[in-house]
Amino acid sequence: MQNAPVSSLVGEEYEVEVGPVAHGGHCIARTEEGRVLFVRHALPGERVVARVTEGEETSRFLRADAVSVLEASKDRVEAPCPFAGPGRCGGCDWQHAKPGAQRRLKGEVIAEQLQRLAGLTPEEAGWDGTVMPAEGDKLPAGEVPQWRTRVQYAVDADGHAGLRKHRSHEVEVIDHCMIAAEGVSELGIEKRTWEGMASIEAIAASGSGDRQVILTPKPGARLPLVELDKPVSVLRVDEKDGGVHRVHGRPFVRERADDRTYRVGNGGFWQVHPKAAQTLVLAVMQGLMPRKGDTALDLYCGVGLFAGAIADRVGDQGAVLGIESGKRAVEDARHNLQDYDRVRIEQGKVESVLPRTRITEVDLIVLDPPRAGAGKQTVKHLASLGARRIAYVACDPAALARDLAYFKVGGYRVRTLRAFDLFPMTHHVECVAILEPVK
Repeated sequence: MQNAPVSSLVGEEYEVEVGPVAHGGHCIARTEEGRVLFVRHALPGERVVARVTEGEETSRFLRADAVSVLEASKDRVEAPCPFAGPGRCGGCDWQHAKPGAQRRLKGEVIAEQLQRLAGLTPEEAGWDGTVMPAEGDKLPAGEVPQWRTRVQYAVDADGHAGLRKHRSHEVEVIDHCMIAAEGVSELGIEKRTWEGMASIEAIAASGSGDRQVILTPKPGARLPLVELDKPVSVLRVDEKDGGVHRVHGRPFVRERADDRTYRVGNGGFWQVHPKAAQTLVLAVMQGLMPRKGDTALDLYCGVGLFAGAIADRVGDQGAVLGIESGKRAVEDARHNLQDYDRVRIEQGKVESVLPRTRITEVDLIVLDPPRAGAGKQTVKHLASLGARRIAYVACDPAALARDLAYFKVGGYRVRTLRAFDLFPMTHHVECVAILEPVK
C-alpha cells in the first residue's frame, strides 16, 4: 500500500497574532489550529498575514513571511534598504525594526537561551540584560551603520553580483548594500559583470587601507581581468583543493587592535565590524585581569588577537599557548606574535591538540569557538585545568548557553556576561562571558 503524498503548505496564508522573538531572526506565531509559525519580517505584538515559505502538512513547524501588517508595532519602521522584505535579500533580519528595538530583541533571545539551555537568569549570569551598540552605531531610526567590512557576493547566471535570498541559492541582484563598509562599497563590485564567477568576497580592512577581492570561479571558468574603482589585491579559490591563491597584490590585509597590527591572510577570520576586535579585546582583558607571570590558553585563536593582548600583559615571565585549526591562520599568528618568546601557536583541532600538550593547570583561558560552540568534552577538559578566570567569546547565544551548562557541571559559574550588537540589522549578537570557579 502506497503512502499518501505529503501536501505542501507553501503559499498558504494565515492571519496571526505575532508572539515572542525566537533565535534566528524571526518571531513565533500560532494559527487558529495551533500550528507553529516562524515568521520573518514581523515584530512581537503585531497582527499580520503570514505566507508560508517552507513546510508541509506533517511539519513540526512552518516558516513564513509577514506579507501584510494589519496592526503594526510602535517599533516598526519602513525598511531603509530597497532590497529588504519578504522573498528578497536574506542578509538582514531586522531592517523593519528601530535600532533600539533590535537590541532589545537580541537581549530577549539571549535571556531565553540562557534560561532554557543553562538554567540561568540574567542576574545569575551577572548580566544587566542590555545589548550594547558599538561605538558610532547609535543612529536614528532609518539610518543604517555601514559596518560590514567583508561582504560575500553571489553571482547570478548573467554575471550580476548580489546577495542570497533567505534560505535560498537564488541571488537578489543589488546595486548597493547599505550595511557594507565604505571601503567595500567604493570598490564598485555591483557595477560590473562577473561572467564565469560563482562568488566574490570583498574585504576592506578597517585597520589599514588594504582592499582585497577573493574570486571563486565556476568549474572550468577563466578568471576575468579585475578592474575596480579602487586599488585592490586579487585572490582566487582553487576549484580542486579549495585553497586560496594570490593572483596579484598582497595575499593578506592588515588589521589593528590593542595597539598592534595583525596580518590576516587569504580571507582568514577577523571580526567583521570595524570596532569589534577592539571592543572584544577590552571586554576579555577587563574580565580576565591578567597578572605578570600568568600562564594562559587562547583556544580557536585565529591570527592571535587575544594571545597578543594577553602576552602584552603577562610579561616575560608569563606564557601563552594558542591553538588554531586553520593552517594559514597559524602562519599569520606565528608571524604576528614573533616578538614574544613565550608565546607558542599549535595547529590542529582544540579537542585533539589540547590533550596532547599534557598541560594540567593554567591561570587563564580565553576561547572564541566557531558557531557550534566548544562542546561537552572540551569544556570538561578546560574545567579540569583549574583556571582562575575563563573568558568565553560567543557569536551564538544557544551554543554559549549549552557550554555554560557544561561549565556549571565542571565547577564554574558565570561571573559577568556582556552582550554587544556587532551585527546591526541582523539577528547575530556577540557575547563575552567571564567564568570563575565556584568557591
